[in-house]
Amino acid sequence: MNAAPQVTEIGPRDTGLQAAFCDFIPQVFGRADFRRWCQWGEWTDDYRGFAVLEEGRVVANTAVMRMRLLVEGREVEAWQLGAVGCVPSHRGRGLSQVVMNATLDACGDAPMLLFANPRVLQYYPRFGFQPCKQTLFAAAYEARPEGPLAPRLDLENATVRAGLSALSSEGLPVTERFGARGYSTAASWHMANGFARPLLRLGDDAWISAGVEGDTLYIDDIFAREPFDLRAWVPRLIDRPIRTVHFGFTPERWWPEAAEAGEDQEAFLFVRGLSLSHEPHGFPVLART
Repeated sequence: MNAAPQVTEIGPRDTGLQAAFCDFIPQVFGRADFRRWCQWGEWTDDYRGFAVLEEGRVVANTAVMRMRLLVEGREVEAWQLGAVGCVPSHRGRGLSQVVMNATLDACGDAPMLLFANPRVLQYYPRFGFQPCKQTLFAAAYEARPEGPLAPRLDLENATVRAGLSALSSEGLPVTERFGARGYSTAASWHMANGFARPLLRLGDDAWISAGVEGDTLYIDDIFAREPFDLRAWVPRLIDRPIRTVHFGFTPERWWPEAAEAGEDQEAFLFVRGLSLSHEPHGFPVLART
C-alpha cells in the first residue's frame, strides 16, 4: 500500500520552495504569477503554502492568507484560501484533496473563505464550504475630465509599497459590511500581475485604484485615512466623459446611492465557519486571493 503523499509547508523564508511554488503557478493558473510579488518582499508571515513536492517540483498546492475581515463592522480573524490546484500530469490522484486537508488541519476552527471559478463549484462543499452570493454595485453619474489627472503610483517603488501597507492597515476600511483591513499584500499581488486598475494618488492620505473603460469609471478600491468627497475627485480620475461608476466593493460609505447591478459571476465566494451580512455585499476585489 502506497503511503500518503507528504505535504510541505512553504513560508516567507523558504526561498528555494518559493521558487518551486512560482514555477507551479503558471502551469495551473495561466497568466497568474508570483515572481514579481516575491521579489517585492510581499510574501509575509501571513501567507503560507501547503504543497506536495516531487523531485523538487510543486505538483499540488493550496495556500492561505491571514485576513482581518470586517463583517458588519466586527473584526474577524480568518484565513482566505487561494492557489488551489494540481499540475495537469498529476491530476486524478487525489493530491488536491491531500493539500486541502492539510491546509484545513493547519487552520483549525478559524473562519475561512475562498473565491472559486465556475469550473469547480461542486468541489468545495465537500470540505464544508458554503456558497455565498456576491453583489455588483454601480451608480449613474455623468462627469467630464477637469484639471490634471491624479498622478499614478508605481509599486516597483518600495516607498510606495510601504505607503500602501500603512494606508491599508491604519486607514479607513473601504467597506465594513463585508470587507477587510490590512490586505495590502493581496492588493499588491493583483497589481504585480496587471490584474488591477492604476493606483492613483489623491494626496498623502488617500490613494485609489481606478480606471476608465468606455464611458464607465471602475473603482477597484480606496485606501484612505479619513473620509473625503469622492465625487469631487471623479473629474481628475477620468480622461473622457463618463456616464456610470462601477465599484469593486460595497460602496455604502463612499457612494450610498449606488444600486445593485447584478450578481458577480466572475468569482464565486465560498465560506466556512463564517456568518455574513444579510445585506447585499461584494468583498473588495483587491482583497481576494
